[in-house]
Amino acid sequence: MTRQALPFLENLNTPIVHCLYSAVASLSQTRQAHAYIMKTGLLADTHLSTRLISRYANHHSFVEADLVLRSISDPSISSFSTLIYALNKSNLFTQSLNVFSRMLSHGVLLDTHVLPNVVKACGKLSALKFGREIHCIVCKYGFDSDSVVQASLVHLYLKSDRLRDARNVFERLPEGDVVTYGALLSAYARKGCVNEVKEIFSGMQNYGLEPNVVSWNGMITGFNQSGNYVEAVVMFQEMHSKGFQPDHITISSVLSAVGDIERFNVGIQVLCYVIKLGLLHCKFVISALIDMFGKCACAGDLMKAFEETNEELMDVGARNALLTALSRNGLLDGAMEVFERFRVRGRELNVVSWTSMIAGCSQNGKDIEALELFREMQSAGVKPNSVTIPCLLPACGNIAALVHGKAAHGFALRTGIIADVHVGSALVDMYAKCGRIHLSRLCFDRIPNKNSVCWNAIMGGYAMHGKANEAIDIFHLMQQKGHKPDFISFSCVLSACSQGGLTEQGWRFFNSMYEDYGIEAKMEHYSCMVNLLGRSGKLEEAYTMIKQMPFEPHACVWGALLSSCRLHNNIRLGKIAARNLFELEPNNPGNYILLSNIYASKAMWDEVDAVRDVMRSRGMKKNPGCSWIEIKNQVHMLLAGDKSNPQMTEIIEKLHKLSLEMKKAGYLPNTNLVLQDVDEQDKEQILCGHSEKLAVALGLLNTPPGSPLQIIKNLRICGDCHAVIKFISGFEGREIYVRDTNRFHHFKDGVCSCGDFW
Repeated sequence: MTRQALPFLENLNTPIVHCLYSAVASLSQTRQAHAYIMKTGLLADTHLSTRLISRYANHHSFVEADLVLRSISDPSISSFSTLIYALNKSNLFTQSLNVFSRMLSHGVLLDTHVLPNVVKACGKLSALKFGREIHCIVCKYGFDSDSVVQASLVHLYLKSDRLRDARNVFERLPEGDVVTYGALLSAYARKGCVNEVKEIFSGMQNYGLEPNVVSWNGMITGFNQSGNYVEAVVMFQEMHSKGFQPDHITISSVLSAVGDIERFNVGIQVLCYVIKLGLLHCKFVISALIDMFGKCACAGDLMKAFEETNEELMDVGARNALLTALSRNGLLDGAMEVFERFRVRGRELNVVSWTSMIAGCSQNGKDIEALELFREMQSAGVKPNSVTIPCLLPACGNIAALVHGKAAHGFALRTGIIADVHVGSALVDMYAKCGRIHLSRLCFDRIPNKNSVCWNAIMGGYAMHGKANEAIDIFHLMQQKGHKPDFISFSCVLSACSQGGLTEQGWRFFNSMYEDYGIEAKMEHYSCMVNLLGRSGKLEEAYTMIKQMPFEPHACVWGALLSSCRLHNNIRLGKIAARNLFELEPNNPGNYILLSNIYASKAMWDEVDAVRDVMRSRGMKKNPGCSWIEIKNQVHMLLAGDKSNPQMTEIIEKLHKLSLEMKKAGYLPNTNLVLQDVDEQDKEQILCGHSEKLAVALGLLNTPPGSPLQIIKNLRICGDCHAVIKFISGFEGREIYVRDTNRFHHFKDGVCSCGDFW
């Protein structure tokens, strides 16, 4: 050794430099060592400079670490890989790739240590293009024979949802490992690729590898997410038989799958296993158990599980699962009670909780309660989202609460969720149900990315308004835009043909379903066709179609025939339809009333009495006519013959004055529509008490002259009320919208949009 080298070695052997090899050296000590190394010219020592980079990186001083790297005249691969590894560890993946790019520009030879780290960074950043470039480098320099490098590429492609590329790299792996196998199994399971999972699973065992708990969890969760619930349950059973103990995530996934296939007995077995494992205290498991009970329609067990659960163990997810499960099983009152209990006790509730309750009310006929909940939700400081609004809008449409619907529309505009396709579709439906089909079309035209729900909503709206030609035009436009109609699309267009009496077009659409689109006709399509033929007076053809159906007709089909028989007073076919309906719906009074009305139209009073005697013996009562009208942001309900409204005296007086004006104009009440054996004067009184007339009169008394009226009726509007409201629209100069169970009637200037065909 020369004398000149001795000072260099002496510089290395100092306490300051030694701190670089200490795990507890502070940042201050590292900086002192850095200064000493620069002063003594030791920075050229690659090993020493790499240690310095490592110490700075350990203190997250990446700027200083990078300065050291840049100051090295001839950096080695270890210098670059040290910083790349540290940046990855701190989730600074973009900086990691930047350092790698500089490494390539220096012409530094790569190794099997740095490449997996760089590929990982690409995966975390979803930088697939850069990842492919690295894959090319791997192949070019012969690193494709290294298992670790290849495995990192498999994970990259899986994270980028490039399953085929991942499988291609996987097939070239010189030696597989449990983690890579598990990742590939989970990915295929999430895609619902059952055969591929079985194939890879079998190959794994052929190599003498057994899946670990993570692999099992990935497969079970993946199958559950992809809707392959049976496979998820089977995989769980196999996991158990192999002696692997699942964690709370696996248990939650399999309980969800059990609920979706409604295998309650399997759910009870899993519950026993949960108790054995001591996981009953886990919030995720509690939430999944409640969800499973709800999906299996076990309301009693659901409530028992809730009552026996410590509320402190229930997180907001479990509370939401409980509320949803109760609503789903028709226990809305119970859900409302539990919801209120949570609120009173100060339990955490979020937007999902409120939205679930609003949806439950909308779906169970409690529309006014849904509107009230929405108001309370905002008062509580919970911000509605793009799911809440589509749940609320059906309630607005159901009771024609146009003001509330417009307010929800305004909220969607202000919060920027108007572009959401579900919000747009719900607005289309709401405006159509509120009688504003032109606004419905405007909303439809402004939806940026339309799906089948949007197209069906506007088609259904046009059908509801009797605009058959417009509905057919939308159907054709849908096809031109590249959207394939589904079975709901055909239900909408067939309904439109029915409202317009377009028999030939209806047959063409019905036959086109299978011939052009391979869609088998469902019950609702046959119901639409029977209604179309029946309303057009082709009752025998409708009956023949029913007899030729490939499956047993449901009540909706026989109901369509019975309603048509009532329209055309066909006793023979009416009796056949009624007899079938009595078997299918023995407790539905509407069917008895329709048959009774057919008899009454022919003055067959003995038969009328016989039908009504049967109703009395079974404790059935006729559903009273009921109408709703929104006045000054408040929805009013009026029942036929009900005198409880505080303005009833004024209402009757208004109708009496209008009746006198109508008689002057030559109109006489159509007492033939009163299907009761009473005198003419009593028949006129009965007609006067129909709920839609009461609602119109209430609207006339409480709204400014010339303003439109919006009314909903729970039954089909009768011919006399139809004629009366036509007259009122012209005499009072009002637009009057009436929605009955069949369609919309838009009265204006003494004319109705239905053309007197309904």
